[in-house]
Amino acid sequence: MDRYGTDVLSTDWRAPRRGRAVEVEAEAGLVVEDVETGWVGAVVRVETAGGMRVVHLEDRRGRVKGFPVGPGFLIDGRPVVLTAPTAERRAQVRAAQQAASRTASGSVRVTGQAARVASGSRIWVEGRHDAELVEKVWGDDLRVEGVVVEMLDGVDDLAGEIRRFAPTAQRRLGVLVDHLVPGTKESRIVAEATRVSPHVRILGHPYVDVWQSVKPSRLGLEAWPVIERGRSWKHGILAELGWPHDSQADVARGWKKILGTVRSYSDLEPTLLASVEELIDFVTVP
Repeated sequence: MDRYGTDVLSTDWRAPRRGRAVEVEAEAGLVVEDVETGWVGAVVRVETAGGMRVVHLEDRRGRVKGFPVGPGFLIDGRPVVLTAPTAERRAQVRAAQQAASRTASGSVRVTGQAARVASGSRIWVEGRHDAELVEKVWGDDLRVEGVVVEMLDGVDDLAGEIRRFAPTAQRRLGVLVDHLVPGTKESRIVAEATRVSPHVRILGHPYVDVWQSVKPSRLGLEAWPVIERGRSWKHGILAELGWPHDSQADVARGWKKILGTVRSYSDLEPTLLASVEELIDFVTVP
């Protein structure tokens, strides 16, 4: 008979009374207890907040509380280290890979190919803001095709500009016009310009300015504000948004903020999308 008992050094004598913590994925519905507060609840979701992963637990009364993902939890009295669900991580990786494989216009991204030398075909837009928006959404596609976007600074002499460009079947021209609706000055200008050459296509959108082609929801609005006649539209929009609006520099900064909300084609109105896509097809089809 060993009156001193078994050798205490033959086992893990430093192990906690409840055992060592094991990693467990925080799958929805898993019931855990927070050691520090005693809060017991089922996992509702795991998200990133303030740069850290947070697990939200719902108790039996329907109250939800967030805790940092990691150690400090119990399941059936045993310590665990909660980790983000691998299924969620896989979904996030797949989403990131899918996003990386597409351009902002939704086209399949072409990799390993340098930008093509510019072709003779062109797309004209009315101003800088139009050009910057087209570049942000369709720039990757246009570089692959070798198509250059140029600014017109207005369409008052569109027919004359087209004659000077002299489009051909191999050197086509697409034109994007703002506020192209029946009965307007723009519609009369386009009707005349279209007759200049069969190798030009002129399309547009119905908005007063290309700003309106950005979905208002991107700015937290249900609809773009209506600006009364006689008032500068852009300055009026900025004033309605509560942004600085006195100078042209304010307009430039305002547009940068609006453009910054555009992530892809899904943030633009369908009318603009259809016109730009058709123009790109027209100038790139052999």
